[in-house]
Amino acid sequence: MSNRNKSYTTNSVTSKDGTKIGYRQMGSGPGIILLHGGVNASQHFMKLGAALSDAFTVYIPDRRGRGLSGPYGKDYSIKREVEDLDALRTKTGAYYLFGASTGALIILQSTLTVPGIRKIALYEPLLYVNKSDMDKFNAMIRRYDKEVSEGKLAAAMVAASKTDDPTSAIAKVPSFLLLILFTLILRIDAMIVKGDDVQLKDLMPTLDYDIELVNETEGKLENFREVSVEVLLLGGSKSELMLKDSLDALRNVLPHVNRIELLGLDHKSAMNSGKPKRIAQELRRFFI
Repeated sequence: MSNRNKSYTTNSVTSKDGTKIGYRQMGSGPGIILLHGGVNASQHFMKLGAALSDAFTVYIPDRRGRGLSGPYGKDYSIKREVEDLDALRTKTGAYYLFGASTGALIILQSTLTVPGIRKIALYEPLLYVNKSDMDKFNAMIRRYDKEVSEGKLAAAMVAASKTDDPTSAIAKVPSFLLLILFTLILRIDAMIVKGDDVQLKDLMPTLDYDIELVNETEGKLENFREVSVEVLLLGGSKSELMLKDSLDALRNVLPHVNRIELLGLDHKSAMNSGKPKRIAQELRRFFI
């Protein structure tokens, strides 16, 4: 399907359970799939995709439940996400994969069952490593979900920003100021989001599904000793401690791994609003 006056084309595949998975495509060269995390869609990786498009054919899917793709469907789990990725990889022939956050977690899981993958790069996948941290994280998500269910989206964003991590700058900002800021962000987003892009208000309910994927990894860290492909673990020096703990845990079990911490970057750095060109530099070094 062509999109005139756009920097990409769109197409779709059908996953094993019949769900449509739509994706954006740009560039030329070896295929690379970029898989986004929670409260994101393909639109958030467009700058990263553009930075890679002179060397790769870039495929950026909307994960199920948003944008160009179909609904979550029955029996949603990481297995469904792996099936979606498998369908896309099979159609495109792409053997390089990059994911951020839960997108990285899905890619990691896929290496255990999906054939044809050669190398993967993961930016801050969150795994169930520390029960105390995950208990706090899940409690925060319950507060977030309650606000979303009541239509209080700005308040939900405030709830998600309040953590016990001493390295988190936004957690120190007074809640009433954050409420004003997030209300403004939602209003501006609703005005400017057009075309294939998805509004933030429609992405916010997807977080609950992504946390399900994280909780599925409880007690399963040792499974990743069976990953046979080469893995690049990326993280930012400004990211939260529980994300660094996940990277440490993976580094200790993955057989073929290199970990790089990027100075000044945080959890959102692969996104359009972060520093995607810096991420692209590392991906070029790794995949080419």
